[in-house]
Amino acid sequence: MELFDLAALELGAKIRAREIGVEEAVRACLARMEEKEPQVHAFIRVTREQALRRAREVQRGIDEGVYTGPLAGVPMAVKDLISTRDVETTCASRMLEHYVPVFDATVMQKLQEAGAVCLGKTNMDEFAMGSTTESSYFGVTHNPWNLSRVPGGSSGGSAAAVAAREVFYALGSDTGGSIRQPASFCGVTGLKPTYGAVSRYGLLAYASSLDQIGPLAIDARDAAAVTRVIMGRDALDATSVDAPLPGMPEGDALSGLRVGVPEDYFGEGLDEQVRERVMGAARELQARGAQLVPVRMPELAYAIPAYYVLACAEASSNLSRYDGVKYGYRPKHFEDLHDLYLRSRSEGFGPEVKRRIMLGAFALSSGYYGAYYNKALQVKALIKRAFDRCFEQADLLITPAAPTTAYPLGSNTDDPIKMYLGDIYTVSVNMAGLPGLCFPCGFDEQGLPVGAQLIGPAFSEERLLRAAHAYQLHTPYHRQHPGEE
Repeated sequence: MELFDLAALELGAKIRAREIGVEEAVRACLARMEEKEPQVHAFIRVTREQALRRAREVQRGIDEGVYTGPLAGVPMAVKDLISTRDVETTCASRMLEHYVPVFDATVMQKLQEAGAVCLGKTNMDEFAMGSTTESSYFGVTHNPWNLSRVPGGSSGGSAAAVAAREVFYALGSDTGGSIRQPASFCGVTGLKPTYGAVSRYGLLAYASSLDQIGPLAIDARDAAAVTRVIMGRDALDATSVDAPLPGMPEGDALSGLRVGVPEDYFGEGLDEQVRERVMGAARELQARGAQLVPVRMPELAYAIPAYYVLACAEASSNLSRYDGVKYGYRPKHFEDLHDLYLRSRSEGFGPEVKRRIMLGAFALSSGYYGAYYNKALQVKALIKRAFDRCFEQADLLITPAAPTTAYPLGSNTDDPIKMYLGDIYTVSVNMAGLPGLCFPCGFDEQGLPVGAQLIGPAFSEERLLRAAHAYQLHTPYHRQHPGEE
């Protein structure tokens, strides 16, 4: 089996067995990046020298018994809004183009303690605001399956890097589907954990009540292994909790599992080929012993407008700190303090970020707060109750992750409403604080990946991973990656 046909846990096993050296694996990934990056552009920066030094350090640690975990020595990457000490963390924005943190995010500390080797920072939509990874100040990321298509967003760089097998797993962040939607478009497995299950310390915030860090990986077992490392209570994040670590999924038996099929997720606007592939995944779960249960969730229709009011309101507050005074982009010429603020934010932020800041500021403004923000909070509560109602009938839900497969680059940049509507199947999960997992379930007629989404009650990550693993034991889609030339 070729190196890039291995999953992360399989490579980790070979490293521990001394069949492959850590530096050998890292150099192979760096060589693959040199081949793929000119076309894919999954990375903002590749930390080649740091990665090679780290590879030698981890190899010594493995030889001396310091690093014994299943992911020790496995090359990975991280989205460029997760803080990395002494390595630029830019949020794909001119505003933070030269920002170098002096600390690591908690998730990075935990991965380093597990022997991870980070190869660089992946591209993303600016400040995680977008669904295509086209709004990055550093350029567009292309879908490895078809370079004329978007990889999804905002974690499109992480998804594309895993799909192209430039790394074996990557970290992303998910505010309204930013792990699951690019996982669907790029044919990889992506997990958005329960809100609070993973520390957000060191994550540069978009919408603090919705953001969550999670893995993009080749399969459910890899996603489980990464999640087990990064989960847990963190004294530096008051919203984090002592979540139960998911067990590693084993076997294919799903007897007694009730899988809800919400008809509201399969209605108007869903591509027919996506519908067929997702329903095929549901039938495969049924073949493994699960029971399919029809459920209703009409509240889904209100998810998009409520989500964008809430997310943009929080974004307008979180991004107010970037004013050109303390840090961030500062113009060379300005007349006074007011002009400094104006020029810093006008020149430092891209159009999509400015659009969302203005929308959020409007929703929070005097006279409109009650009409928009308060009503959005009420809808958020309704959506949470709707999920509770569904989980009285089912143990988890299966839905599409996106209405279509990856669409052409540039097709939605002039129509933000169309882009926002592409998040219809994912945003409600964040509003309810629930875990969601996307796994590849086939391809459309153009050879583009289709992803199915599993949604569970809070802290049911193990259940979602077990169901996805059972599916992947009997299907080849997670093993397929863009063919070699």
